[in-house]
Amino acid sequence: MRQQLCLVAALAGSAMPAPALAQGQTTLYGNIDEYVGYIRSSSGASIIGLNDGAILRSRLGVRGGEDLGGGNQFKFTLEQGFATDSGVMADSSRLFDRQAWIGLAGPYGEWRIGRQNTEIFMAGGAIDYTERTTFGSLFNSFGIPSRYDNDLYYKSPRLQGAQLTLHYALPENAGRADNGPVVQAMLDWQGARWRAGYVGLAARPDSATATVRNRIVYHNVYVNYQYGKGKVYLALGRSNNNTASANGLNTAAILSNISSPNNYFAGTDLNAARYYNLAQVSADYRLGPQLRVGALYGVLHDTSGGGASARGFNVGGYYDLSRRSQLYAFASRLTNDRNAGFRFSGSAGPSANLAGADVNGQKLTGLQIGILHKF
Repeated sequence: MRQQLCLVAALAGSAMPAPALAQGQTTLYGNIDEYVGYIRSSSGASIIGLNDGAILRSRLGVRGGEDLGGGNQFKFTLEQGFATDSGVMADSSRLFDRQAWIGLAGPYGEWRIGRQNTEIFMAGGAIDYTERTTFGSLFNSFGIPSRYDNDLYYKSPRLQGAQLTLHYALPENAGRADNGPVVQAMLDWQGARWRAGYVGLAARPDSATATVRNRIVYHNVYVNYQYGKGKVYLALGRSNNNTASANGLNTAAILSNISSPNNYFAGTDLNAARYYNLAQVSADYRLGPQLRVGALYGVLHDTSGGGASARGFNVGGYYDLSRRSQLYAFASRLTNDRNAGFRFSGSAGPSANLAGADVNGQKLTGLQIGILHKF
């Protein structure tokens, strides 16, 4: 309760005019995303629930900046996630769990420092028509590194359609012998009809504790083509950042997707030696000014030959009620091989989900119907 009161006070104070900042601007923003989700397993088990975040995890944030002259600008963002089905904070240990950074932007690019979203997370709109966040996205079922603490960031100006972004997240692990930073790189090119790029992440384990020396990596290549009233998306990926938990054989990450604790992993998980290749193709089509529909198909291939592969497909649509409000509905299917235990996820993990024997080696069917409002 104390944290929630502090959050409200901080946001309210930040949204008020600040005369000391000449030519400054501060904006209170956010979104509310809530859906009814239904999941059924070939084991016979099923569950239905009211969940937060099929497309965008609900959040409240403050962003702003100040014109410094000469084409330079000071910028900041403070952002907290919350669950609309219960009202609780997404992370009760943090005041701003999603982002908390300051930066400078100018003619030669943009620099930021603080807790920030990954480039893999931000590239969702280039991965598939669902922005790789709904039940049906195989990339989402595998797991997406989302944000890291202590992150140093640089984004270049866009030249001839190309733009480079780099991240270097410091580990800051007192007492650890040697584990490196989480490094990221993204090269994105955009043309009139085409978009293509690469985005990747890498981190190494603590050398004192590591018995499995593999770095954790996540590589992604994407290509988009705008064909008139729709777009075609192709995405290829490769990663070893997947392991088991009590929820299923493939339901956890070795390197945390949200930077806890301090960008660190011990290097003792044998699953770090298992690499998965991901491939997914999708397309959407605008049937009218307000209605867009789409479909996708993808595979997760266990390259170790251990029978932990999966495949799936999805169909769905979006209906714009206004510029800020949108209805959506999706139907998805995920088929696990005998030793695979992937399960559905949204932008946030659904509070009502299946686990264990109802996931491992099973076929899952999922339905989502919800509404998203941005403000």
